[in-house]
Amino acid sequence: MAINAEYVGREYPAPEPYEVTRGKIREFAEAINDPNPVYVDPEAAKAAGYPDVIAPPTFPVILGMAGSAIAVADPDLGVDFSRVVHGDQSFHYSRPLRAGDVLTAVTRITDVKTLGGNGMLTLETVAEADGEHVVTAGMMLVVRGE
Repeated sequence: MAINAEYVGREYPAPEPYEVTRGKIREFAEAINDPNPVYVDPEAAKAAGYPDVIAPPTFPVILGMAGSAIAVADPDLGVDFSRVVHGDQSFHYSRPLRAGDVLTAVTRITDVKTLGGNGMLTLETVAEADGEHVVTAGMMLVVRGE
């Protein structure tokens, strides 16, 4: 089944805001094995010019994966998740994510195409804090052909 190209432009708002906490940042930094002190030490973060600890640059993958899961769960989109592999990821920041941010996020399908017998689904998740853009996380999923 091909990915439904009529879904380009469809949006999937996150069901609730996402609170960025020191604990979540620490866990993510530990998971990616990044010892940068601005991710775990408020004093180091303040010395670097931030109001609190900041998240590693790839942290918004959490938001993108959550948003893409909502989209892919839509049966009319036509994605067989058992055939999905991650193809690409990008992040475009207005400022770093930091502890205390409460993010609202919307994931949008931006492109659907077929290449070499594989479906390509491109999504972007736009996250805002206090009504201002913080980061846009782009993701491309490959749905392997039969």
